[in-house]
Amino acid sequence: MEKVENPLELMGVPGSPYTRKMLALLRYRRIPYRLIPSDRHRANDDMSRYRTRPQPKVHLLPIFFLTNEEGEEHAVCDSTPLIRRFENSYSQYRKVIPNDASLAFIDYLIEDYADEWLTKAMFHYRWSYHDDIKKAGQILPRWNNTNTPDQEILKKSEEISQHQISRLRYVGSNEITRSTIEESFLTFLDALNEHLKNQPFILGNRPAASDFAVYGQLTCLALFDPTPQKLILDRVPRVYAWTETLEDLSGYEVLQDDWLKPQILPDTLINMILNIGALYGPYLKANAIAVEEQSSEFEVRLAGRQWRQRAFPYQKKCLNQIQEKFDSLSKTSQNNLIEQCEAGIAPFLNLKYKD
Repeated sequence: MEKVENPLELMGVPGSPYTRKMLALLRYRRIPYRLIPSDRHRANDDMSRYRTRPQPKVHLLPIFFLTNEEGEEHAVCDSTPLIRRFENSYSQYRKVIPNDASLAFIDYLIEDYADEWLTKAMFHYRWSYHDDIKKAGQILPRWNNTNTPDQEILKKSEEISQHQISRLRYVGSNEITRSTIEESFLTFLDALNEHLKNQPFILGNRPAASDFAVYGQLTCLALFDPTPQKLILDRVPRVYAWTETLEDLSGYEVLQDDWLKPQILPDTLINMILNIGALYGPYLKANAIAVEEQSSEFEVRLAGRQWRQRAFPYQKKCLNQIQEKFDSLSKTSQNNLIEQCEAGIAPFLNLKYKD
C-alpha cells in the first residue's frame, strides 16, 4: 500500500479524457493532488532541471507516481483499478464505489463501457471531421506550450494530426464502422439524457466512478470538439450542462443513502444497461475470440451492421474482469441483477450463474 501523507502526484494533459476523469474524481473525493504537465508536451523545457521519475510499462495518461511502504516510487496507469485502489488507501475520504455489490457491478460495467467504447466516439469525431481536426491540431500542441513559436507549433500540429488520424484503425473507426459509432453515441446520449431527468447522477444522488468515466469522454465530445459539441447542444443540452457540473464537485454534499436502491432500479438505468449490453457485449466477445485465436482482425455484426477492426488484447482483459466481477457477487446480488436487466448483462457472461 502506498503512503498517503503527501499529495498524490500525477502527470497528464487537458486533452486526455482519462486525465480529466481522474482530476474530477480527486476533486470530488477531496484528495490532495499535484498535477504535473506531461514531459511529452513540454518541448521548450530542459527536462534535466526536473527530478527523474520512474516510467510506466506503457505510457498512458494520466500517470500516477506512487510510493510503496518501502519508500520506492513507481509509475502506474489505468484509471479503473487505480480508482478502486484509492478507495482503500484513501479510505478517510468520501467514496465513489457503492457499498451495495450489485450497484458496484453496474458502476464497473458502465465505467468500462465509457473507457473502452465511448472513447471510440471521442476519437472518431475528433480525427474524422475537418473542423475537429483543425481545432485539435491548433490547440493540443499549445497546451503546456503557450510560449512556443507559431512555426514550431505548426510543425507539431501536423505531426499530432497525422499520427492520431493514422491511429483511427486501432480504435475501430473506419468506413465500415463509422455509422455504428455515431448511432451508438446518439443512443447513449438519449438514454443518459432521459436518466438525468430524474436524478443528478447515474447511480442516484451522488456520483460514482461511472459518472467520472462518462464525464471524461464528454469533456472532449461535449466541451471541446465542434462536431459532437453542436450535436449535443442541439439534441441534449441537459447532458452538456451535466458535463460542465462534474468538473468540480468538491463542494457537493452527499449522504450515505444517496445511492439508488438496488432492488428497484429505474427503468431509465435499465435501458442504459440494455443498450450497453446489446452492443458492447458482442463486441467484447468477438474481440476476445480473435485474441485467443491470435487473429489480427475480427468481424462481427453490431446493431445490424458489420463491424471490422483490429483485435485488441487489453479489451479481452476487460471482458474477463467483467465476468470476474459478476462471479464474485453473492447469489442474491446475481439474481437481483438478472431479474431486472438480464438482457443487458448476459452478453458479457458465460451464463453460469450461481446455484
